[in-house]
Amino acid sequence: MFNQLKGKIETKKAHIVVIGLGYVGLPLAVEFARSGFRVTGLDVDEERVASVGVGKSYIGDVPSEDISQMVKRGKLTATVDYDILKEADIIFICVPTPFTEAKAPDLSYIIAASQGIAKRLTPGQLVVLESTTHPGTTEEEVLPLLESSGLKGGEEFFLAFSPERVNPGDRKHTVKNTPKVVGGLTPRCAELTRLLLSTITPEVHLVSSPRAAEMTKLLENIYRSVNIALINELAKLCELMGIDIWEVIEAASTKPFGFMPFYPGPGVGGHCIPVDPYFLSWKAREYDFYTKFIELAAEVNQSMPYFVCNKIGDALNRRGKTLQGAKILTLGVAFKKDVDDARNSPAKRVIELLLARGATVNYNDPYIPLFPVGPDLFHPGELTLESMPLSEELLKEQDCVVIVAGHSLYDYAWIVAHASLIVDAVDATKHVTSNRDKIVRIGVPSKRGEEV
Repeated sequence: MFNQLKGKIETKKAHIVVIGLGYVGLPLAVEFARSGFRVTGLDVDEERVASVGVGKSYIGDVPSEDISQMVKRGKLTATVDYDILKEADIIFICVPTPFTEAKAPDLSYIIAASQGIAKRLTPGQLVVLESTTHPGTTEEEVLPLLESSGLKGGEEFFLAFSPERVNPGDRKHTVKNTPKVVGGLTPRCAELTRLLLSTITPEVHLVSSPRAAEMTKLLENIYRSVNIALINELAKLCELMGIDIWEVIEAASTKPFGFMPFYPGPGVGGHCIPVDPYFLSWKAREYDFYTKFIELAAEVNQSMPYFVCNKIGDALNRRGKTLQGAKILTLGVAFKKDVDDARNSPAKRVIELLLARGATVNYNDPYIPLFPVGPDLFHPGELTLESMPLSEELLKEQDCVVIVAGHSLYDYAWIVAHASLIVDAVDATKHVTSNRDKIVRIGVPSKRGEEV
């Protein structure tokens, strides 16, 4: 079976099925199709499946032209029918892995996908989990479910973990040129996965086990979480000490070794950084180990929406106004600049906190037409906001404009000119030279006479 699948991979005759056509699965499916494999996307969302079928993209990082070309060539199709798995040689699991309200991993999507595979698993298939999760998931959760089929992992079917490394909005680092990490259940599992991934990426790094590969992904994102927390904490301190944190970061970045810049902001968002540290913290308790350092970093990052709201309140107070009854416009609700992804965006908590304090809140984001707020402990009711067209009139009506995601297409000089007060959480206005007295930035002390 090993040699048979190896031959199919080498000749690109293997049929690949990608479960989950989201931010990870769709780019992966398109790249394998582009490299010459026959690929089928499998998703429970009928709208996504229909979009792929007509060659239309719903993810900003994947051009519709790329999808339509692969569809026309017969290399890419999509379906909601799990029975397609019976025809597959290789199956990728690219489903969401959120956490619960109590910050425990929610593996329900991985479990559901694994159960669906198990019912249709055939000898010789390779299953690769890409979804971010805690160490042990592949061997402790996925493997037993697949073996419920009666087939033996590593012998009658192959299993590996290869963490996704998708960075939404990054045009430089894509599926095609980003190295991959692989941990196989057995050396043969690892070798088949390495051979397959080497057809679309320039470098595949093998580790000793799925657990090591799962930990690799968590390390990558915990590293970012901890460093972002450090700079967020220093931003608060710099304000008290009369120092501009942005100036300090720029200066420190001139060092050619031993330093990498991270930047303060309204909080962390996306699927990885707000979620992944909790995967490891939760799993660590199984070993009577408490990841205090990691949890402290998450705590600091979670405090930033509150810090931004307090910044808004202080800025309004200095102008003789209060948050109660204030009109606030949020610019950018995506989790970072220039992306159409609002998953776990810090803007959600910022807006919820402002609403809880009696403010009237609207938003504009050219990438996010609708933005749900609540229901949760911070905003019990379910509310869906609609992006407001940005105009002089809208800006002039606001008591404060808060910049949460600093999209490049915004004309910040024009925005500052027509707004009465700006709270800039991402230093998007750093190049605006006029009307600086209207701008309040996090990590920067207010000068005497400003905000009056």
